[in-house]
Amino acid sequence: MRRTIVGFSIAILLTAGPACGDSADWAKLKSLVGSWRGTNDGQPIAVSYVLVSNGTALMETLNAGHDANMVTMYTRDGAVLRATHYCSMGNQPRMRAQASADGKSIDFQFVDVSNAEGAGEQVMRRLVVTFVDANHFDQQWTSRGSDGRERTSTFRFTRQP
Repeated sequence: MRRTIVGFSIAILLTAGPACGDSADWAKLKSLVGSWRGTNDGQPIAVSYVLVSNGTALMETLNAGHDANMVTMYTRDGAVLRATHYCSMGNQPRMRAQASADGKSIDFQFVDVSNAEGAGEQVMRRLVVTFVDANHFDQQWTSRGSDGRERTSTFRFTRQP
């Protein structure tokens, strides 16, 4: 759009959201766009990634072949990456990424949770995404059980054509 104000011509550029390409970790997450197959505890699992909201959010859809299908939304908040996990448990933990020393992983740490009924409810507390190569990545999900103990599950994925 171009406007003329008191003899001056001013070009106004409309952009679609914040610049998201500046973060190396954000670029790594965006490289996951597509379909993946993997395993968790020997069970087959599928995950897909799509950029939504004009490229400002990455939506992960995890399909374990039963009613435990889940969505995780990854976004930038300034220079910080955030993840909100819409869990099959009915709660939504929110996590913030911590820098990794090796540059090969992104470590999302628990910030808070909505729809949790108390300290005894099972809640995801941590997610570490490790980029093995362009066609392989791992996720380690850590949850706190109703007994207060933390458990970690490892998911291993391979890109699908």
